Amino acid sequence: MISRKSLKRTGIFAALLLVFAFVVVQAVPYGRNHENPPVIAEPAWDIPATRELVVRACFDCHSNKVSWPWYSNIAPLSWWIQNHVDEGRDELNFSEWSVTEDESGDIAESVMENEMPPRYYELGPNSPGLSDRERQLLIAGLVTTFGRPNGEDDEHE
Repeated sequence: MISRKSLKRTGIFAALLLVFAFVVVQAVPYGRNHENPPVIAEPAWDIPATRELVVRACFDCHSNKVSWPWYSNIAPLSWWIQNHVDEGRDELNFSEWSVTEDESGDIAESVMENEMPPRYYELGPNSPGLSDRERQLLIAGLVTTFGRPNGEDDEHE
């Protein structure tokens, strides 16, 4: 039978080991290079309100104007955030606009299907906090700016 004293020592050892591991991973430099390269080109937005909604809902992962939260400097969360932004910029970057017309309809579709912004992003402290009305305005602005999602036409309204 294991004594309480032995369990307590094991618990303290495990806690110290976790603290040590947390401190050690802070030495890994990945995830702290919070570059915001220059803006090369942006889309021709239909109206300023569409751009404002896109800035709130999309720019933190899909632009060169990322607002890096304080916790993006703490590993291992910093690794996940850096990777997420890198992937987001690779997929679509509103600051380096060169998306073809065929791809641009997918932007509105991803918001329509609640794929973007991701739910976990909306739960964070920097959440865009889009109301249902703002989400509908965002979709309408994206459709006006970039066209209908692929496979849809004006007759299906």
